[in-house]
Amino acid sequence: MVVFMLIGKGGRDMNKKPYDDSNWREESLPYHTGRQEELLRNGPKSLSQSWLMQAMYNKWKKRNGYKDPEPPDCQSSLKEFFARQDSKEYSDELEDPFGGH
Repeated sequence: MVVFMLIGKGGRDMNKKPYDDSNWREESLPYHTGRQEELLRNGPKSLSQSWLMQAMYNKWKKRNGYKDPEPPDCQSSLKEFFARQDSKEYSDELEDPFGGH
């Protein structure tokens, strides 16, 4: 299994979960039968099966009361945008390192 780590602003680990989901498949087995049970045991073999796995994972989280954290507020105002555009820092970013126009 491949795990990707997302490091966000401030060096925080954005993928860190406040719960252990390492054995969610085993915990979900009693709730599923047939193809879904087979999918939990053997894993997805196609894109559509991976969608179904994600839906089962989300149901497991909901059943156990786990919620994803709210995303950070990354919005800024138009006033902040224009202030940054007028600043020296922004104009330095736009200068051509080869001396062009």
